[in-house]
Amino acid sequence: MFKKIESIQYWRVAVMACAAFIFNTTEFVPVALLTDIAQSFEMQTSEVGLMITVYAWTVLLTSLPGMLLTGKMERKSLLIKLFVIFIIGHLVSIIAWNFWILLIARMCIALAHAIFWSITASLVMRIAPKNKKTQALGMLAIGSSLATILGLPLGRIIGQFVGWRVTFAVIGILALAAMFLIIRLLPNLPSKNAGSLASLPLLAKRPLLIGIYITTLILVAAHFTAYTYIEPFMIQIGQLDPNLATIILLVFGVSGVIASLLFNRLYRFGPTQFILGAMSLLVVSLALLLVSADYKLTMFTLAFIWGIGIACIGLSLQMRVLQFAPDATDVATAIYSGIFNAGIGGGALLGSQMMRHIGLEYIGFAGALTAIVGLAVFVFVNVRYHEQNG
Repeated sequence: MFKKIESIQYWRVAVMACAAFIFNTTEFVPVALLTDIAQSFEMQTSEVGLMITVYAWTVLLTSLPGMLLTGKMERKSLLIKLFVIFIIGHLVSIIAWNFWILLIARMCIALAHAIFWSITASLVMRIAPKNKKTQALGMLAIGSSLATILGLPLGRIIGQFVGWRVTFAVIGILALAAMFLIIRLLPNLPSKNAGSLASLPLLAKRPLLIGIYITTLILVAAHFTAYTYIEPFMIQIGQLDPNLATIILLVFGVSGVIASLLFNRLYRFGPTQFILGAMSLLVVSLALLLVSADYKLTMFTLAFIWGIGIACIGLSLQMRVLQFAPDATDVATAIYSGIFNAGIGGGALLGSQMMRHIGLEYIGFAGALTAIVGLAVFVFVNVRYHEQNG
């Protein structure tokens, strides 16, 4: 009986990992479709790239308010409602007759995304088998990573052969399937330790938590300064065949799975050292982006190392948030999700400005300099408040 219960719990975690895959795929798939979307609306790639900024900043603005408004709702019914909004957003994306309608649809999807990621990490740890909480978070991370392993390359392939609208249609169908699995497998989950508006002053008094938020903002911005425009970079600067560019995106995604395995095995032995190592990988990868563009093997290697670095950063910093705010997990995670997306939007905007005014080839340098600032902030906060770090 115990094994049967544990098996059901694993399946529940797996369904949530699939949901994470779907939500992350739809957020990041425009990275692989920028050129196609731009051509369909007769726009510049740098202009279309702003749809990533709009999506991310919608998540930023709605994460905390959305979580607070839904803080007392039963979690299973909330997830179902979020999937309904998500699916409607994709239906509008499919029929979007101009870029502004597509933006409105993306904002609708981003609203569901904001609340989903505000509750998911703590929810997965609740439904996981006993003493398997870290592994469950790792499985959620693998689901997220599969968005870049499978979601981006497959989305790009579908977009190339039958159009980017079909890519969004496929995502909508997957979301519908996931919603039915959630209805079938998840138990009723009353809100628990979600926190409230009253939690905000308490969280604001935790310097290590605030430091994690600031570090997250800067490092994610550094990453997306280059990653948002990695497709045009590889094709225009690296002179790579579009099919080879798709394979490099696949390699980037595979590295996310490796990162989750490293996180499960190594993080607990030295969290601070693990995070510093991941940050160093990010800085080096971004700094060497232009130098690597002329060599296929080097580009593949760099994409792999870069992917490990940013995935380990995301996992580690989210775990830190949960550790520093056990009494208000959903509020703290909502803030983290909002800040993470502020970084995505800021990075996409910075990369766009680099392309317009300085040159596409220099997005890696801009990202590296930004990442160095994030690394410095992390070191300063941890040295300054070391006595609270346990």
